Amino acid sequence: MKIQTQTAILFTTITATVILLLSVFTYFFTSRFATIDFYKRLEIRAYIAARVMLEKDETSIDAYSEIRREHLEVLPGEREYFFRVDTLQQQGYKAAILPALPANFFRSVAETGSSYFRKKNYYYTGIFYEDNEGDFIVVLSAGNEELTDTLQNLRNFLLVGFIVAIVIVYATGVLFSRYTFKPVRTIIKRVKNINAENLSMRLPEKKGQDEIWELGYTFNEMLDRLQTSFETQNNFVSNASHEFRTPITSIIGEAELSLSVNRTKEELQQSVLNILAQAEKLQHISNSLLNLAQTGFDGKRQEWKRIRIDELMCEVKHSVEEIVNSNTVQLLLHDLPESSEDLIVSGNEQLLKLALSNIVLNGCKYSGNRPVKVTIKVIEDYIHILTEDEGIGIPKNELEHVFEPFFRASNSQRFQGYGIGLPLSLNIIRLHHGMIKVDSAEGNGTQVLVLLPVDRE
Repeated sequence: MKIQTQTAILFTTITATVILLLSVFTYFFTSRFATIDFYKRLEIRAYIAARVMLEKDETSIDAYSEIRREHLEVLPGEREYFFRVDTLQQQGYKAAILPALPANFFRSVAETGSSYFRKKNYYYTGIFYEDNEGDFIVVLSAGNEELTDTLQNLRNFLLVGFIVAIVIVYATGVLFSRYTFKPVRTIIKRVKNINAENLSMRLPEKKGQDEIWELGYTFNEMLDRLQTSFETQNNFVSNASHEFRTPITSIIGEAELSLSVNRTKEELQQSVLNILAQAEKLQHISNSLLNLAQTGFDGKRQEWKRIRIDELMCEVKHSVEEIVNSNTVQLLLHDLPESSEDLIVSGNEQLLKLALSNIVLNGCKYSGNRPVKVTIKVIEDYIHILTEDEGIGIPKNELEHVFEPFFRASNSQRFQGYGIGLPLSLNIIRLHHGMIKVDSAEGNGTQVLVLLPVDRE
């Protein structure tokens, strides 16, 4: 059974229970109120009857008859009974004339002054009346067909209303659940169309912070991780052999040459130096690929903590200037927010330092010893880290490939590199739920913008 059907049934069941309880309470209290009201009416009639019948010398029976005829409707089966208390006591509070009434009824009237009793649709009201001729118990009885009909109509109305309400509620529940789960069905349909050949597809992210938005955001994050993993593997398979082939070929060639002919000590030493240089290049490529693979996307494997970006960038600046001491990194902090809490991100310090260092080092490498500017500012919920250089830039038609492992721009061949730094940085920034944007033009420098979410706890 689909969740939307389960939701509609659950919604209907809960609503039906509430309506049923309200109906039961309505019927119960209506019946109770009407019954008590009828008993009170009988009690008033009993007092009037007692005054008329027991005080004939003071009250006119004709006047009583006139009042009843003009102001009191005739009740079905209305009867009046008068019992002397002393006689009832001798009989054990059992009246032969009214065997339907239990002894407790008369005893209660004698002790409390009044009592009520009902047998099927016939109602009895008894009152205690003191007269100069003695104490009496006056019982007035009548049927209440009007109340019976009213309660029957009320039951029918509540039953029909309950059935109609359940139908309406179920139909509303189906429409409501269908509307509510429409985004989920859209996500399911979109996800079914995603496979290894089109991992670039993403789910539409609705505006807001509800569960549907969170689900779409989580799916897109997962697709980011899968896409990057697939791209990394595919590029590694297609390019690793090429990158490894050059140094390996050089090493083999130098070794064979050294063994095949008589060479001087200086020539042998130069061959060994060439082999060492190629081996170091091979080691550098291997270490870079290892770092790229180890960044992964499992945040649980890393030690995460709260990091101040301005302090981290000061460490990055210091590290870069030690590596490239002929270059100048300008760290611009004039746009920092007043609160230090707006500069905090959650992440792994070593990985973030590695990613940001790669970006700044690239700016230094390709800028020809010109200054590299790094600006930090906070816009809404993201920290913006903008690195600007005055280097050779990247051709516009090659910008889309800068994050592919082993890719190098066509105008960068005179600079040593392996095309692994930016893909590695992208992996790390994605791991921290951030983004990287690159803008460049050949001959006009490059701007790399890193966005990291603020961790305000």
